[in-house]
Amino acid sequence: MDSLPAAGGMAETPDVLIVGTGFAGLGMALKLLDAGHSDFVILEKADDVGGTWRENTYPGCACDVASVMYSYSFAPNRSWSRMYATQPEILDYIRTVVKDRGLDSHIRFNTEAVSYEFDDAADRWTVRTGSGQEYRPRMVVLAHGALHQPQIPDIAGMDRFKGAMFHSAQWDHSVDLKGKRVAVIGTGSSAVQFIPEIAGTAAHVDVFQRNAHWVLPKADRPLKALEHRLFRTLPFVQRLYRLAAYWTHELPVLAFLNPKLLGALELAAKRTLSKQVPDPELRAKLTPDYQIGCKRILLTNDYFPALQRPDVSLTTSGIEEFTESGIRTKDGELHEADVVILATGFSTDNRCADEHIVGRDGLTIQEAWSEGMTAHLGTTVAGFPNLFMLMGPNSGGGAQSILFVIEAQLHYIVECLRMMRTRQATRIEVRADAQREFNTWLHGKLAGSVWNSGGCHSWFLDHRGLNRQSWPGTGTSYWRATRRPDPQVFQLSRAARTLR
Repeated sequence: MDSLPAAGGMAETPDVLIVGTGFAGLGMALKLLDAGHSDFVILEKADDVGGTWRENTYPGCACDVASVMYSYSFAPNRSWSRMYATQPEILDYIRTVVKDRGLDSHIRFNTEAVSYEFDDAADRWTVRTGSGQEYRPRMVVLAHGALHQPQIPDIAGMDRFKGAMFHSAQWDHSVDLKGKRVAVIGTGSSAVQFIPEIAGTAAHVDVFQRNAHWVLPKADRPLKALEHRLFRTLPFVQRLYRLAAYWTHELPVLAFLNPKLLGALELAAKRTLSKQVPDPELRAKLTPDYQIGCKRILLTNDYFPALQRPDVSLTTSGIEEFTESGIRTKDGELHEADVVILATGFSTDNRCADEHIVGRDGLTIQEAWSEGMTAHLGTTVAGFPNLFMLMGPNSGGGAQSILFVIEAQLHYIVECLRMMRTRQATRIEVRADAQREFNTWLHGKLAGSVWNSGGCHSWFLDHRGLNRQSWPGTGTSYWRATRRPDPQVFQLSRAARTLR
């Protein structure tokens, strides 16, 4: 790709600009280096790398994907302490990869991209930051994550509450929970990790559940010294562990796509519930009324036991309003609280709703997604040339490690850049008709999946009930689909001349 002189000698003009230093953005940088591309810059709004693993610091924060799978296949960690790594260890791994591969010089910390505008004449983007700095990259890769904007519920009277209140993804460590009455709103992936941690420290924990979740045991344990030695001396042993973890997550997806096959998985979850919760009244409250897999299955060993502590209560009657001193539920009961923790997930309906992204011919991302998020293979969007997304619409969900999906996308983007070089193109854009055809197929496949038909409303579905998150197949099928970009679905051009 050719370079464009800096505008007024001020703007940086990298070939590729990456936004975000989570697993996706850093992975993109590493794969560019491996492919011989070193002309790239990474923008990071914070002062450290890590993405979601930098931001989420709540007690008990950990991954629900096995550590051997939740790491780059091309940068294995031989010293994971556990089968399922905790947040501090994952963040340390990310920092180590950055240091070992010399990515620091490419990262611009405390630099938030606030505006993206495509220059039709130059086939470049103009990216402006909050401090007014300007970049003129040929390509932009958005890697700012699908789960990074906390979802704050709109409950009457929230502004009246006099105690401390914060979201689990923005944990306020200055608030001492010792001896406090703590109300937790939500019972999803984060809540089931931190509730067992704060129970026993707080004087009392009130857990407010809107919907029950299916739970399975988490096969967590410390990794043994022998395993660490084998990982270091016989790397294929760790690859076998990774392969086992991959298929553990992959096989259930076949049942999620064919819900009639979910009986055995649901039976296992019911046995877990029955074994861990002997009280029939509490067990009834914790039994979901939708098919297993409709929401992400929670892996935990200590959540159900925590709910049975004398200083923990589960409330299912629904929240009516906040008062100055607590929460009133729809049955009229007032639950006094000193601290409220919102474990209410993330905003996923339109992750670019508030972003200034202007593509070809002045098309905004809000106009392009006025009827919901849509893309081709979760990476490219019609009307937005030279723009790639990581973890874009319908490339995640299911049960497979998102890092496996990310690595498939990294490979795909590098292959797109290779195709551009081969054809001497300065612009690549997915065809609108190809994107429409792809999404017709995709949503047709999703219609019968448990995510769409399982009887729940999860974060996979947007406000119209359409699934904007899930890939309609296994991780293996996504890997195959992204092995080689199809030139027929793209418009490749240089200046005003279209390449056929």
